[in-house]
Amino acid sequence: MLEKKIAGYSDEISVAPGERIRFMVSCEPGIDRYQADIVRLISGDRQPGGPGYRDELLPTSVSGEYPGRTQETYIGSYAIVPHGPAFDGLDNLSLQATIFPTLPSLRRACVISKMDVDAGRGFALWTDPAGGLVLQLGDGDGGLQEFALGRPFVGREWYLVSATYDAASGEVHLRQQLLGSYALDTSSGEAEHTSEKAAVVASDAPLLIAAASREEARGRPIGEMIFNGRIERPVVASRVLTHSEVEALRRDDLPVALRVDICAAWDFARAFETDEIIDISPNRAHGQLVNLPIRAVRGSTWTGDELSFRHAPDQYAAIHFLDDSLYDCEWDADFELEVPADTPSGLYAARIRAGDQEDHITFVVRPPRELSERNDQSELSEHNDRGESATASLALLIPTASYMAYGNSRGGIETGNELLSNSLHVVSPDERYLNRHPEYGNSMYDVHNDGTGVCYSSRLRPLINIRPTHPWLWQLSADMHLVEWLEAQHIPFDVITDEDMHQDGVSLLERYSCVMTCSHPEYYSTPMWDAVHAFTQRGGRLMYMGGNGFYWRVAYRDDKPGAMEMRRTEDGSRSWASEPGEYYMAFTGEYGGLWWRAGRTPQSLVGNGFIAQGFDHSSYFRRAPGSDDPRAAFIFEGVDDEIIGDFGLIGGGAAGLELDWASRAYGTPPHALVVATSEQHTDAYIRVNEDIGHMLPAIGGQDDPRVHADVVFFETPRGGAVFSTGSIGWSSALFHNDHDNNISRITRNVLDRFLDTSAFT
Repeated sequence: MLEKKIAGYSDEISVAPGERIRFMVSCEPGIDRYQADIVRLISGDRQPGGPGYRDELLPTSVSGEYPGRTQETYIGSYAIVPHGPAFDGLDNLSLQATIFPTLPSLRRACVISKMDVDAGRGFALWTDPAGGLVLQLGDGDGGLQEFALGRPFVGREWYLVSATYDAASGEVHLRQQLLGSYALDTSSGEAEHTSEKAAVVASDAPLLIAAASREEARGRPIGEMIFNGRIERPVVASRVLTHSEVEALRRDDLPVALRVDICAAWDFARAFETDEIIDISPNRAHGQLVNLPIRAVRGSTWTGDELSFRHAPDQYAAIHFLDDSLYDCEWDADFELEVPADTPSGLYAARIRAGDQEDHITFVVRPPRELSERNDQSELSEHNDRGESATASLALLIPTASYMAYGNSRGGIETGNELLSNSLHVVSPDERYLNRHPEYGNSMYDVHNDGTGVCYSSRLRPLINIRPTHPWLWQLSADMHLVEWLEAQHIPFDVITDEDMHQDGVSLLERYSCVMTCSHPEYYSTPMWDAVHAFTQRGGRLMYMGGNGFYWRVAYRDDKPGAMEMRRTEDGSRSWASEPGEYYMAFTGEYGGLWWRAGRTPQSLVGNGFIAQGFDHSSYFRRAPGSDDPRAAFIFEGVDDEIIGDFGLIGGGAAGLELDWASRAYGTPPHALVVATSEQHTDAYIRVNEDIGHMLPAIGGQDDPRVHADVVFFETPRGGAVFSTGSIGWSSALFHNDHDNNISRITRNVLDRFLDTSAFT
């Protein structure tokens, strides 16, 4: 089987004509050159019986050959504080921090360092699997002196650690104190040493927290030996502090009597929503975080009385650092595209080929930001008078937030997903490539090396499974079925993204008569949810073409493009769970988890919501009594079949993977019509755990009547309407029999009516 050896990413996910997008590519050894082209994506499913891969070449200056090269990625989170006057002339030294190591037995890890290793100048404080707390001091001659306490740390416990050096006497004192109380604690203790040679602790190297560094790249130190776990209130002082002073610095802002002796004291309970760490000493030696360590996590003083970090910031005065977190690969750009002014809106990719190697770096060309007067505007205005920046009456909404959440999912590598799919899992070349490149980071369904759930994701890295031809038909590769159908039906459409909607709000959607989602828009920010709701309430028409949508709440940061946060809180279908007290997102302070927990159920937005999932065989729909209502007559025009969608490219049916049901109790509008309901799902389909009050048997598809999907239609104020398919598998059935089937006909009927601007009554 072919081994994948080439991959890339772009700096933007959505660009308008006239804007620029850069592409970064990395090749494994053996790929000396590659061909790059910009293509408009039409179809992606290469499986037997599928529509196959199709694209259209966009003539641009990008087309051509480029030299292959391997680009390095530096993974792991830490903080950097530039050298400044606060650290000049250091002689005596005190270091301290409150720490919560999560992998202390794995390897040596650095808590705080300011070391020029080549010159043998500076200091570093470490945790060591055997030695416990370790202090390193430079000797000024290119060497290091090392002093160990000798008591190993216990994982996942809070410790107050401190180390002092007295330049006059050469005395070194180390202390690690378990903050919990155990009858047989052997990890706490103290140790005293005397240096054989006067140490040189002053150094002009940058200071790092949670990492050490021996070299630089891209103008900053490369973090090495990264600490896994939480660090709270690190302090550097220019004299030997007593134990009582160390205790005072742990708890108080900054005792007045110590201010003259403190080089820096960083309070992580400030500026949660930024990458800045704040020094509360008069020196203001502030620093910057690298690679998104987790903020808004419990600190050593958390009592459980408050669950929001905004209500008790001092109890959340810790940062969780990780050796496998990543924000931006920061590769050099290989080529850049200025999108030609006449480029139609659509789904595009930089197609990379080298022999039998291939990769697609997918992006969206959205409509022009400002549409100039054109001769064809009169024709457009007959269908759409909502705004100036639309070039069609229909918008296809690409779920880039969900792409980021699933990007680089490692479930197929680490668990095989065989219990989910009820079948043998074959590891694909993409998965093997991802396994060879753990530095590309994780999905939000994975856990970090220390077992902590991945609550941040970024698109500024190769997302190997988010490709139009990915063999696992999920997210983008599944959404290509809908793109292919729209192209085959010759329906004009613009393409917009979640990020566009998050930034522009409802004004973006209101340019269109109809907005169509893709197969699995699961992750939504507050501005996104508000935009969709406002659109439907102001007369817009929405076609929700998937399942398990509008489920998890996420957040973005304006100053951190391409990054997204999510917390998996008290319930939901979760691959991991957030720690108690860590349910609020650092980016915005919003409560995370299910939108249902915030009183915004999917049913209240689109009529149906997540109820069950299964990944073996897809089933079919049967027409429900609501299909006979005159209000639904347009949906079934030309369709006499009782059974709907007993075919499809995902599992053999239109009702599959993840299913949504209508529920008045969960907010389905009282006038909504259920026009079709799925049936005969296997026991691999299980009801979602948030709908189960007790652990009960018979929650599979063969026994549980709730395990089904509902197709729903209802009208909204001001002449709008919503049509929801209830299944991720729906779009996979559109291609059947060369698009001549009841799923395709129903979808076209609804779309034609939704594009008709006459009001629903």
